[in-house]
Amino acid sequence: MDLDTLVVRFQKKDILAFEKLYDMYWENICGVVHTIVKDKGLAEEISQDVFAKIWNNSDSYNPSKGRFFTWILNIARNAAIDKVRSKSFKDQKKNLSADYFVGILNRPDSTEESKEEIDTSALKKLVLNLKEKCLEIIEMLYFKGYTQTEASQELDIPLGTVKTRNRSCISQLRKNVTLEWK
Repeated sequence: MDLDTLVVRFQKKDILAFEKLYDMYWENICGVVHTIVKDKGLAEEISQDVFAKIWNNSDSYNPSKGRFFTWILNIARNAAIDKVRSKSFKDQKKNLSADYFVGILNRPDSTEESKEEIDTSALKKLVLNLKEKCLEIIEMLYFKGYTQTEASQELDIPLGTVKTRNRSCISQLRKNVTLEWK
C-alpha cells in the first residue's frame, strides 16, 4: 500500500493504517525528539504524545502544504521544544546537574567492586571543598527523601538554618560543576 493511501485511511481513523504509519515513523520521530530533550525515556513519552496528537488531529493534515512525515516531524519538534522550555524541565535539569553527585561515593550499599568500576575522580572534585554539614544536608534532602522540616528535627537545628545551608551548599555544588566542566 502506498503512503498516500495509508494517509487517507489514517485520516478516516483506520487503526491499521495508523499502526502502519506508527511503525514506519516511530524510530525517526523518537530520534528527533531525543536530539532535542537528550533523555531517552522522555523522548519516548513525548513521541507517544505526538502520535496521540496526530491521531486526534488527523483531519488537520493537508497534503498540499507538505509531506506527511514533515507534518509529524514539525509536531514532534514543537512538542520537544515546548518541553525543554517548560519550567519543570528546567528545574529538573538544574537540580540534576548538582544533586546527582552527592553521596555516591559514600553510600553504604555500594560494593567495593562497583566503586572500582566507576572513575570517581571527577565526583571527588565536585564534593572536595564541600563542608561535612553540606554533605549531610544534601544527603538527607536529596537522597534520603527528608523534608526540610524533618531534616531540621533530625539534626536538631532550626528550619531556617537547614534552608540556608541547603541553598548555599547547592550553590557551591553548582560552582564546582561549572568549574569542572569548563
